[in-house]
Amino acid sequence: MKVGFVSLGCPKNQLDTEVMLHEVATAGYEITPEETEADVVIVNTCGFIESAKQESIDNILDVAWLKKNHSLKALIVTGCLAERYRESILEEMPEVDAVLGVGSIHNIVEAIEAVTVKKKKGSKRKYTSFEDKETVRLGGDRILTTPEYTAYLKIAEGCDNRCSYCAIPSIRGKFRSRPMEDLVAEAKELEALGVRELNIVAQDTTRYGLDLYGEYKLAELLRRITEETEIPWIRLLYCYPDKITETLVAEMRDNPRILKYIDLPMQHISDRVLKSMNRHGDGAMIRGVVETLRREIPDIVIRTTFIVGFPGETEEDFEELCDFVHENKFEHVGVFPYSREEDTVAYDLPDQIDEQVKLDRMDLIMRDQLEINAAYNESKVGTVMTVLCEDFDPVSEVHFGRSVADAPEIDGKVYFRSNVRIAPGSFVKVKIREVLDYDLMGRAIIKEET
Repeated sequence: MKVGFVSLGCPKNQLDTEVMLHEVATAGYEITPEETEADVVIVNTCGFIESAKQESIDNILDVAWLKKNHSLKALIVTGCLAERYRESILEEMPEVDAVLGVGSIHNIVEAIEAVTVKKKKGSKRKYTSFEDKETVRLGGDRILTTPEYTAYLKIAEGCDNRCSYCAIPSIRGKFRSRPMEDLVAEAKELEALGVRELNIVAQDTTRYGLDLYGEYKLAELLRRITEETEIPWIRLLYCYPDKITETLVAEMRDNPRILKYIDLPMQHISDRVLKSMNRHGDGAMIRGVVETLRREIPDIVIRTTFIVGFPGETEEDFEELCDFVHENKFEHVGVFPYSREEDTVAYDLPDQIDEQVKLDRMDLIMRDQLEINAAYNESKVGTVMTVLCEDFDPVSEVHFGRSVADAPEIDGKVYFRSNVRIAPGSFVKVKIREVLDYDLMGRAIIKEET
């Protein structure tokens, strides 16, 4: 029997897919990348904000079409949307044969067996599993869906921050760190598979260790991984400004294998909006963290995100945010219009803002950021950058990859020409010659070349 997967949402969800892939393959099922060839398709959904929910629903309906018009036998829905809207999925999508919550990914084989075994009367059983997400075993063997040279390492699950706009704590549960020994062991396994870039993820990576050890332990974890593996690049994603400790800054500064890159979602800078968002810390704290990072690690690349149109955000609040973005010239910025999510505190806040106003505010910041990013890229022309080669495009006859400044899937690319073929996963020095919008173009520096 052939099983196909559709994995949606963030890298943290992608890791759950990788665990399910391993369990399904270990049970003897054949994994197929082609949904039209599958007997069973598992859609691992995202349910964080409205656009992500709609994408998940669209994918479920696309797979449901295969049940009606092709040879698909069963459709299983897992992930955040399944956890959040379990009853609605079963009631409103009769094509769905099984729904598994985020605490039940290790029951995926049982679910497949349940929905592919017919009852005597000829109909298939519906299967549901919603185990306690806060007691589920974290981690597990997995099949990488990333290229072999890069992988994600999820160091914790859940979140305790309780931002007023966010449904993640109700979906994923309280924050739970994985034991450091397990993480170091997994890093070693990934290194043995050929991983050369390790991307550290969690809902809040900077909280790591507080629940297990009584204090923040991210810096120690990074040190352990670099001591016990030789993985060249280790990248930090999903950090919170209020938990950037002196120890962590020092580790990033002094450890050459911790990339001088940090993903640091700030969400706003107005004290009034931050308080309404229930973000920890105020604008002065955020400004102080940015100043510290720039001072202690002068070449650091900062990626951040902001929410515009939060309930009650005034023109003055928005202008303060615009000024903050313009003055700090972050290398990478994402801006999102506030998504009103049921079962969150912010859903019932007064002074909800018109959708068009949200989009207009997002557009204003992103237009400014386009110029900031262009200036940053122009500053790289003439410099030599280390690039992790990802592949070769035979049509344009150029290689492409990413620099320290570019996280997988969300940031830009470095395209480069070379007289010799560079293998994916190799590091190469590239002299930058021009800017291509958000990307860079250059030439590999090879001994045989001048």
